[in-house]
Formats: sequence, structure tokens, C-alpha cells
Amino acid sequence: MPEPAIRPGTLTCRYRRLETPCLRCTSPPRPVPLPIAMLALVVAVLAALRSTLRCRLELTAEILALRHQLVVLRRQAPKRLRLLHTDRLFWVMLSRIWTGWRQAVQIVTPDTVVAWHRRGFALYWRWRSRPRGTGRPPVAKDIRDLIRRMQTANPLWGAPRIHAELQKLGIDIAETTVAKYIRRWPTNPPSQNWRTFLSNHASQLASMDFFTVPTATFRVLFVLVILSHDRRRIVHFKVTAHPTAEWTAQQMREAWPYDEAPAFLTRDRDDIYGWTVRNTLQAMGIQEVVTAPHSPWQNPFVERVIGSIRRECLDHVIIWNEKALRRHLRRYFAYYHAWRPHLSLEKDAPIPRATQPLTAGRIVQVPEVGGLHHHYERRAA
Repeated sequence: MPEPAIRPGTLTCRYRRLETPCLRCTSPPRPVPLPIAMLALVVAVLAALRSTLRCRLELTAEILALRHQLVVLRRQAPKRLRLLHTDRLFWVMLSRIWTGWRQAVQIVTPDTVVAWHRRGFALYWRWRSRPRGTGRPPVAKDIRDLIRRMQTANPLWGAPRIHAELQKLGIDIAETTVAKYIRRWPTNPPSQNWRTFLSNHASQLASMDFFTVPTATFRVLFVLVILSHDRRRIVHFKVTAHPTAEWTAQQMREAWPYDEAPAFLTRDRDDIYGWTVRNTLQAMGIQEVVTAPHSPWQNPFVERVIGSIRRECLDHVIIWNEKALRRHLRRYFAYYHAWRPHLSLEKDAPIPRATQPLTAGRIVQVPEVGGLHHHYERRAA
């Protein structure tokens, strides 16, 4: 039966010569399995070996026929061919052994073959440089956390100091490994925090303040308290009914009669601290730290002591005169320094108390501050 005529300009099928493309034409090409690709390469090599046994005229005719077929295929083939890895490997190897390969290559450009060679070179050395699971053993996570914890707690330490501490703890690790896991500060290491700064300078800090005490005869007495931040000791206290600047300056001299004055003294902006007090502090080498107006929270240590004096002593007694107030304060301060525990001192007293063993004797209760408080100790029978 004669084939139907095909109208010019219509899309036809390459296989069945239909007016519309069939499923075989429109479906994407299936990937060629690796054995088939290798078989094609072997067949090409065998054909090249066979051509060495043929005459020159036959070889010339075959080359002419192959070139004509290449021209026809290039007219119908897509612009970008889908090549396999074996095809790329063939042209790379051929370019290494044949100097005239640039004139023979038709399906791609010579630059593409060179790019294939460079890519294969990079892949080869990447495979040669792959990690093989050798090298130094990893450092345990708890040791890494310990190194960073030491650096955070001691910002002035470097790798040698941290390495020395780890050696004393029985941890066998190299100094270069310690340097690997410590943080690199952007400029300078961070300064110490305020708690550390105040703890280091507590012996050079003091504060002072007045508080009032009403009496049973409707008088008002003034009490001056000077507190040393080191161990929260009451350095000096005094009671008067008529405080003046000269009287306050004299209390400064009595509080530190010798070369024991602190470097800084915190006070509020009361008018009683006149030029006499300022000149006296300057002569003693004490620098004043004045709080902001109406800001007692900026002088917290002495304010807390005054609150403890009121809650634990003065709120429970009746004050008749200055003599009675001094007696009550003297008793309370004796208990305060020797027996009263402080949270800021790790529950110890300003005068450190030794922990008594269980074999020291029986527990005895001793009254303090007229029986308002008691202290407990072990005494031998």
C-alpha cells in the first residue's frame, strides 16, 4: 500500500512517518545502562584495531561516509547532547595520546574536552585527599566545657594557664588543643564583673549615714553609723541630740585614728556634711562618693544595716535617753559582730566563727541583747 503524502511544514514522526509525533519521539531518552555504554566503547576500540588491517582506499571511503553521516546527524540533533561519563572519559584519554584530536572532535568543542579533563583532575585529587578516619582522637565534651568554663570565670587567663590547671587535675591534653577550644576575644578580654570588683575592693570601701530614734520623752536622737564593706563591720557609731558638721568631722577622726582610712566613703547629700567634713576627709586621703538626690538605694549596705538595727533591736525596746540608746546599741553590735550570721558572708559572722565538732560537748543557749536573741555553742560538760 503506498505511503500517504506528507504536506510541507507539518510535524512528522521520524519512525512511522505520521503527521503527528508519536510517544517514542516525544518521550525523553532513557539513560543508557553502564554495561551497554562500556560495550559501545569496546566495539569502537575493536573497530579501530580492525581498520589497521584494511587498505588505505577503504579507510578513506569509510571516513568519508562517517563524516557525511555526522553532518546529517548534526542538522537534526539538539544543540546540547546528553553524553555519558564514559563518553567524556574516552575523549579525555584520546586528547592525552593524540595531538590531532581538536580537528576530529565534532559533537562538542575542544574547550569542553579541556574542561572535562580539569574537572576529572579535581575529582581525582579530592578522592585522594578524602578523610580516612585517622588523626588525633577527639576531645571529650566535658573537657571542652571545662576549658570554656575556666576561661569565662578567669578572663585574664590564656591557654598556658588553663593548660597548667588541667594538668594539675590529671587531664592529659596538649596546650595547642586548649588554644583551639578557647574563645578569641575581638579586642581585649572582658573586664571583671561588678561583683568581683566590689569583692576585691571591699576593704577599701566604707559608707556612713544618720538615722533617728524617738525617745519616751518625745525627743529625737540622731545615730551616726559608719560601716566597712569588708566583713560588714560597724567601724564606729555615735549618738547625739544635736549633730553638727564639726561633730561629724570629729567622728571621722575617731573612726580611723591611725593610717587605716579607706579609699572611698559613700554618703548622701545631707547638709550636715559641710565643708568641715569634706576638708577632714580630704586630709585623711578619703575620696567621697556622693549619691544622687533621694536615692537611698545607691547606698545599700549601710541602709540594710540600719534596717536590721531597727527590726532586730530598736523596734522591741523603749528608749529613755542617750545613755540607754548607747547601751542597747552596744549590746546589739556585740551580738552583730560575734554571732549574727550574714547571707553575704556565706552565713558567717563579721568575726569568723569556727565550726565546732560534734564531740565538743553539749549545746548551750546563751542570751544576747537582753534576751531578744540567742547564740548557740557547744561546751564541755
